[in-house]
Amino acid sequence: QVQVVESGGGLVQPGGSLRLSCVASGFTFSSALMRWYRQAPGKEREWVARITSTGGSTRYADSVKGRFTISRDNAKNTVYLQMNSLKSDDTAVYYCNAWWAGYDYWGQGTQVTVSS
Repeated sequence: QVQVVESGGGLVQPGGSLRLSCVASGFTFSSALMRWYRQAPGKEREWVARITSTGGSTRYADSVKGRFTISRDNAKNTVYLQMNSLKSDDTAVYYCNAWWAGYDYWGQGTQVTVSS
């Protein structure tokens, strides 16, 4: 059974940092493309960042480039999203996504709120 579980969300002040984690199981994590998405209230879900199976390549949405860093530890079946210089516009539910063998697997999301 595939499981994708995010954690690390919370309330942070503007300019602060958070690190999200996503632990996955039930598939070959080291072969999966991993992505982070987010969905703000009243808006569509948007792609944030992605990392290839070996971690050799990363890409970011323009809105987070230079502030967010995606990484992974295949030994721990975990992908991370380090978020720095957070802004109120970053407030959203953040979702982890695994793309493996032609299938998309989603976590339940973790809330990130940036507010003073």
